[in-house]
Amino acid sequence: METKAILRYARITPRKARRVVNLIRNKNAGDAALYLRFMPYRAAKTVEKVLKSAMANAEQKKAVNPEEMKIVQAFVDQGPVMKRVEPRAMGRANVIRKRTCHITLILSEEG
Repeated sequence: METKAILRYARITPRKARRVVNLIRNKNAGDAALYLRFMPYRAAKTVEKVLKSAMANAEQKKAVNPEEMKIVQAFVDQGPVMKRVEPRAMGRANVIRKRTCHITLILSEEG
């Protein structure tokens, strides 16, 4: 049985989120939660929330112990980019891109 959790429009760049997600792919959910708790990256807290949501979804579906489930798919897609303008010298302007991402975690029973 598979369970899934998706966080859409997370206000973190996809590149920074992928760095964290790549480290927990194909790990047990319980171990991954422990790894995420002690990672120094800002994205780790966001990914940990998504993982806990997926584990809670598994518990609602009456699956096996969510701690023993495995992360079979984990990926980060780019979301919409908010564009802001920053004034510069001599009447010029810079565009600041505030990137967002969609984080998806899929848990499955080991077997």
